[in-house]
Amino acid sequence: MDRTCPTAEPFRHVAGSVVFVTLLFFLTFLGRFIFSPLMPVIGEDIGVTASQAGSVFLLGSLGGLLGSLAAGRISTRFDHRGAFLTSMFGMAIVLVVSAMAGSVWSLGAAFFALGVLAGINQPSVVATITAMVQRRDWGKALSVQQAAPPLGLVAAPLVAVVLLAFVSWRVSLIAVGVFVALVGVALLRFRGLAQFPGDPPRLRLVGPILRARSFWLMIGLMALGMGAQVGVYTMLPLFLTQEKLMTTAGANALLGVANLPPLAVVFAAGWVTDRVGERWAMFGALVLTGAATVLVGASDGVWLRVGIFLLPAFAVCFFPPAFSALSRIVQPNLRSVVAALAPPVAFILGGGLLPLGLGYMGENHTFAQGIVVAGTVMVVGSGLAFFVRLLREDEMEEGC
Repeated sequence: MDRTCPTAEPFRHVAGSVVFVTLLFFLTFLGRFIFSPLMPVIGEDIGVTASQAGSVFLLGSLGGLLGSLAAGRISTRFDHRGAFLTSMFGMAIVLVVSAMAGSVWSLGAAFFALGVLAGINQPSVVATITAMVQRRDWGKALSVQQAAPPLGLVAAPLVAVVLLAFVSWRVSLIAVGVFVALVGVALLRFRGLAQFPGDPPRLRLVGPILRARSFWLMIGLMALGMGAQVGVYTMLPLFLTQEKLMTTAGANALLGVANLPPLAVVFAAGWVTDRVGERWAMFGALVLTGAATVLVGASDGVWLRVGIFLLPAFAVCFFPPAFSALSRIVQPNLRSVVAALAPPVAFILGGGLLPLGLGYMGENHTFAQGIVVAGTVMVVGSGLAFFVRLLREDEMEEGC
């Protein structure tokens, strides 16, 4: 397929397209995050322990890596638009099928498949936005894109509260699957978006990336950020219901409302990134996120609720500078490749192994102790940001 790159334009000229791509990204989070607020109910129905729940989320992160590795093949053969369509309709089917899960293993298989399909989406999102938006506006555009995770964190528990008031968790999953399919149909009618191919992760492309110190530093930093935004979040419903004795509805309502502020804060993060640079923005966001995580694990009552509100607000500030930095550690033609490798590997660590570890702590010690340790590691690891080498404007080649 000929590589015809879109013309990079000011953000205001392509804001509508950026928002629609963000919607596609959001659905990959809603499709997976919806399981977290449903997990207390699912656990009672089919028998899922805290450590087993952590294992399910780990399977999803492993699927995400596999999907990201396959994404380059799909976007090269069918372009990024084809990757989006594969992800949307595939997730819709899996969500509907997962409603028939009768054991933790069938639930894990469904979550693995959702991870694969979400992984196909991620590289195309970053490549599409950075290709159609001028470099000086990346902070703004990626802030819109990074509204997707907190929006998923808001929507998932609130959708669960509403749906569980009327239907079972099984029908709830079917409803979410139908919604994802409808957005896929809308994408079919959105002509011209993302119609340029990606680059498959060939050995000759992957080799230089794997040898770059900044690539591994970004994996470490993104693992810390994803550990706060996804890893801790996925286990908070069990933490609040089992250790803080909240009801499932009360815990989900609290988590849903707590994730409303990040929808506004993420845009401030983009503004800050454009002014102080990616390194300082990543460092500051991780320090504040780690401190808020420690507060969640070490407190009760009012301070626990304060920590739950601060955690997602600070965590979301990490990702606009992180994805901007990720796009600047390699040349433009390698953006989709590095986006297919770094985030899913980081997700295995922060979004997969961390929930597994927290589940183990919840069963054998306390969730609170595990959350405090996780927050401390985030604060200590934030300094890695200053060792990342970013390409200057005059070092970047033309292309997408």
